[in-house]
Amino acid sequence: MSQQEDLLRRLNNFKHKGKTSEEMRRRRNEVSVELRKARKDDQLLKKRNITFNPNLSNDELSNNDEENDQLLIDPRSIFLALQTQDKSKILNAVQSVRKILSRHQNPPIEMMIEAGLVPVFVNLLDAKSEEDSYIQFEAAWALTNIAAGTSQQTKTVIEAGAVPKFAALLNSPFPHIVEQAVWAIGNIAGDGPEARDLVLSHGVMNYLLRLIEPEPSCPVSYLRNIVWTISNLCRNKKPPPDFHLVLPCIPYLSRLLYYEDNDVLADACWAFSYLTDGTNEKIQVVVDQNIIPRLVELLGCHAPSIVTPALRVIGNIVTGNDEQTDAVIKADAIPKLQLLLHSSKSNLVKEAAWTISNITAGTAEQIQKVIDAHILKDIIDVLRRGDFKAQREAVWAVTNFTSGCSVMQLFVFLNEGLIPAFCGVLSNNDFKTISVVLDGILNILQLSEKVGEHINVSLAIEECGGLDKIEELQNHPNDQIYSKAFKIVETYFSEADGEEGVLPESTTNGDTITFTAPDNVQNPFTF
Repeated sequence: MSQQEDLLRRLNNFKHKGKTSEEMRRRRNEVSVELRKARKDDQLLKKRNITFNPNLSNDELSNNDEENDQLLIDPRSIFLALQTQDKSKILNAVQSVRKILSRHQNPPIEMMIEAGLVPVFVNLLDAKSEEDSYIQFEAAWALTNIAAGTSQQTKTVIEAGAVPKFAALLNSPFPHIVEQAVWAIGNIAGDGPEARDLVLSHGVMNYLLRLIEPEPSCPVSYLRNIVWTISNLCRNKKPPPDFHLVLPCIPYLSRLLYYEDNDVLADACWAFSYLTDGTNEKIQVVVDQNIIPRLVELLGCHAPSIVTPALRVIGNIVTGNDEQTDAVIKADAIPKLQLLLHSSKSNLVKEAAWTISNITAGTAEQIQKVIDAHILKDIIDVLRRGDFKAQREAVWAVTNFTSGCSVMQLFVFLNEGLIPAFCGVLSNNDFKTISVVLDGILNILQLSEKVGEHINVSLAIEECGGLDKIEELQNHPNDQIYSKAFKIVETYFSEADGEEGVLPESTTNGDTITFTAPDNVQNPFTF
């Protein structure tokens, strides 16, 4: 075996340290709590209906505020009115409650629950005549707003038996009642996995899809509620919904990605972000819809409400296998991610860096696509100037890159000024981030050592102050960080470290050292 072949073999053995790209890619598990908190701001789990129905007179809805206030003082009087056989009195009582619960500020949900109104309102969802439908609509509206409250308040609606009745209302001949049922179901499904699964068990998904088949012809406000409800039926991952129950919505959502309404687009993207936050098999079902080019296109729109979930979908897809990641790359996503690294919204910078980190965890060919997009300088810029969360993801992008790159690819990154920026993150207080940086530094030193370039790399680390930081980390209370720092210092910065062989040429340029690989390994690592 020639010296060059032996070098290539040893470099290939080093690559990934025995891990496959699938093992190196990071799904959202480790940051799931953080992302759930972010989603509360990005997408409403529940929403109250505080917009009066256009079929009803505003004067009619607002003239009796004083009367409503008086009724609110004694909710028992409402309860008694509901026990009569006089449908006009029942309608007035239910409408009074609905108006009170539709207020913008501090609706008295708990007071209505304590008055025992929820079971009564659930029973009113059964309409036997057109006259009853007016009562039915008002009761559905009131329950929708109660279900928009706390989990316990939503649970009260569920325990009163509202879910099967709302599911039945999706077949109502009255569109405004169907829309109200959709809204209520969305609030209930948004309460969590248990409520979501209960709703799905009543076959609600197929009912919802019929409302937008073959093409949505309903008013846009109606369609927004349908898509929002579908997204709530897809969300939550502990546990995720039964994939077979949500699978039918995927072709419909794919078509809605071309609908010209920001709210519809955003919620369709959110639904896809939940559907792709899982196994490679689930990701593939979405990829097969050929929606990646459209999602990449949406990354360039000017509405953060759309860009955020579209980026989440793209990010989830590149956590999959190499073929799924290739599909994203072929759709020209990397230039869009590059632009997002300079977004004024820090969360988009973080998400873009996380997505790139999963691409750099892939094959050498995928890493080369990142290089060809001239994005390395942008990653370094995030290391230097990004906030803590964005820096953390950029650190992963670098360490994944150094775990799977070739010598020539590594030199490209080093010549962009990687070492000073990367070592600068060692001042971070987050021990997980420090640990990942140390892994990356060790990767760089080990790979450069294979071609006798480690002395120059060590010099670059020392000149930028990185060695001082690594030596200090030998006193870190975390054993993992201490061990990694100790290994780097002992292996590459010990006075006894030999300097055998002829080093490749290098030149100093400002705060960077320009590295040139030996001729005998240039060809194997050139793509």
